[in-house]
Amino acid sequence: MSELKIFGQSLKTMPWEERPAGCKTVLWRYSKNPVIPRDLLPTSNSIFNSAVVPFKDGFAGVFRCDDTNRRMVLHVGFSKDGVHWDINEQPLRFVCEDKEIGEWVYGYDPRVCFIDDRYYVTWCNGYHGPTIGVAYTFDFETFYQLENAFLPYNRNGVMFPKKFNGRFAMLSRPSDTGHTPFGDIFYSESPDLVFWGRHRHVMSPAPFEVSAWQCMKIGAGPIPIETSEGWLLIYHGVLRSCNGYVYSFGSALLDLDEPWKVLARSGPYLLSPQQPYECMGDVPNVCFPCANLYDPETGRIAIYYGCADTVTGLAFGYIPEIIEFTKKTNIL
Repeated sequence: MSELKIFGQSLKTMPWEERPAGCKTVLWRYSKNPVIPRDLLPTSNSIFNSAVVPFKDGFAGVFRCDDTNRRMVLHVGFSKDGVHWDINEQPLRFVCEDKEIGEWVYGYDPRVCFIDDRYYVTWCNGYHGPTIGVAYTFDFETFYQLENAFLPYNRNGVMFPKKFNGRFAMLSRPSDTGHTPFGDIFYSESPDLVFWGRHRHVMSPAPFEVSAWQCMKIGAGPIPIETSEGWLLIYHGVLRSCNGYVYSFGSALLDLDEPWKVLARSGPYLLSPQQPYECMGDVPNVCFPCANLYDPETGRIAIYYGCADTVTGLAFGYIPEIIEFTKKTNIL
């Protein structure tokens, strides 16, 4: 792995904590988790499944903050260190020329991706069922909403941080109206963020006897990371246990030029619900990754993940080790 190249901007200021003594896992949890409590806002019941990116001399993000009416809403937040967050008390509202598309129903599980000169936000948007909303911002103050990417029902819209032959690219997980008991990851492209096509299948849940933690459904997590070994994708998987659903996350490598082609896929999980804040909450037994920060020079990565649909956790690791783990445990 000495020749591995990781693409992206240097990020020396990213949050980081060294691997604990005796830790033998690829990822390790922040010792002060949860990094964002459920009640950081006066009106928040829970804050989880949120997106974070570098911004100016610190960090910015779009956060899922379910309120005490239990409405799924989005809020903007800022941080100097990626650990201590100031989240706006007023929910995010989008500027949209089309009143039908712009009518707010609900919003949850956002991702944020920087492309060219702006930050694109994708989220699960309410429009006759869950679909993928798309918007952009330059300053995290004004957000311009575009057309929904797909028909209902769809979730987990995750954009790639670069264009392919001049086209935007996104991963998604077609679903249904309920707590979907199925789910494959698909790839789509768009020349203008209005019309989406060239849909390609990426991968399905794994057979139970091969990798049970991801046997029921899977979905893309944070924005993929470009490396010389392929696009590193952190994704979640779901096991249907005798006591309900269990959400864990693992890793995959996608082809650099044809990202719907999977080069390797981890058999074991990287992280699963084991700590009390991951096992107990509004939805028990959930580790759901939505964002990562990384420094190409050191290979460090910090992954933000929702815990039990209640709070936000932070896990650390090294990209070269995750790639080696993905290839070594490949189930393809």
